[in-house]
Amino acid sequence: MEDITATILRMNNGSSNFMLEGDILMPRSRTAMKCLNEKYSCLWPKSPNGIVEIPFLISEKYDDSERSLILTSMKDFETKTCIRFIPRWSQVAYLNIEPRFGCASLLGYVGDKQGLSLQRFGCVQKGIIQHRAAPRAGLIYFLVYFAYNFDKKDTDNLNTPYDYSSVMHYGKTAFGINGLETITPIPDPSAPIGQRNGLSDIDILRINRLYQCWNYFK
Repeated sequence: MEDITATILRMNNGSSNFMLEGDILMPRSRTAMKCLNEKYSCLWPKSPNGIVEIPFLISEKYDDSERSLILTSMKDFETKTCIRFIPRWSQVAYLNIEPRFGCASLLGYVGDKQGLSLQRFGCVQKGIIQHRAAPRAGLIYFLVYFAYNFDKKDTDNLNTPYDYSSVMHYGKTAFGINGLETITPIPDPSAPIGQRNGLSDIDILRINRLYQCWNYFK
């Protein structure tokens, strides 16, 4: 069975868009570009009651089961963090979830309509939905560039241990050619990395620290 990485890269193969780390669309606006370069510049606004509301709109092109899975995957954030995905009514800034091409999105909050592509028959899986929704919320801590070039960026793990089980983490053969390994766990090369099941405990901890969701700390 494919891990998240293999599925995403397969679904995005052939896209005419250049994608950072294989599934993040390069921003075109100056506001969106800030998220790539300025720490904490792309977090969604937090209300006085401590809740982070992210409005969303789901395309009618999805069937009932796909729509239900998308909603269930977003609900997992809500039960464990202060993030709330709410149906959009007239908000200017919102997620527009639709089956365009592949599994792809921009980073974080840009202040207007933001597309999140979850192509049918491949991308509508819990782990992939959360993998794409996490960058939307501003959770970016394992950035690599697509194809041959890995860029050693400074990452912010929010004072948490490195997390091989993160829903954001790529598998051992990510970006490799002919199934060759490109990522080796240290100190145990046999440690499993990359998964498809959903948010890890450290994913949840990092989201809560990032948004200071004090009521959700264990």
